Amino acid sequence: MIRPGGLLMVAPHPDDETIGGHALMARMRRRGVPVRVLIVSDGAGSHRGSTTWPRQRLVRERRRETRMALHRIGVTARAIGFLDLPDGDVAAHGGAICRAIARALATLPGLVLALAPSPRDDHPDHRAVAAAARPAHGVRWLAYPVWPTGQRLPAARPMPLTAQERLAKRHAIRRYRTQTGHITDDPAGFALTAAQIAAFSRPSEVFAAMWR
Repeated sequence: MIRPGGLLMVAPHPDDETIGGHALMARMRRRGVPVRVLIVSDGAGSHRGSTTWPRQRLVRERRRETRMALHRIGVTARAIGFLDLPDGDVAAHGGAICRAIARALATLPGLVLALAPSPRDDHPDHRAVAAAARPAHGVRWLAYPVWPTGQRLPAARPMPLTAQERLAKRHAIRRYRTQTGHITDDPAGFALTAAQIAAFSRPSEVFAAMWR
């Protein structure tokens, strides 16, 4: 893995950044590399039927969860941007995503390593974010897998994690309480299973060139 002048993580939803590159971001911060994180959607679509967690409360909590998870690995709140596009309808706002990515890249020095979901991802919001990742001079784009859990990316290169990094990542994912079963009054609501959390904290983080 190259040592860039800066790292940009682009995540469709709050928690995708942790699933996709928690250990990589932590390593970069330990080396003093600036890290910026752009969260594209407001994350309000995970529990539309909850009465105790109406939209504003859920969005506010998902932001808090993201800031807390990233703070633990040295990414400050000032380095996190929330685009607040509608969860589930990100594809209708491709221009806004492209512009936000360009602004975030402009804040980073030198060669930039930029991460976005795989174009092959099952989730339409993830594919829309991948489509907004455009080639740019001085930017190396890598794709990370999310859905389906455990998907294999063509020609992907694994970054092996230490036991400590795996444990830290698993704990970080579980701290997203809104996504791990804390909200119980929406039968159709989303919740990561124990098997999915285990798969997301596997022995390696995996990245592949965005374009081949």
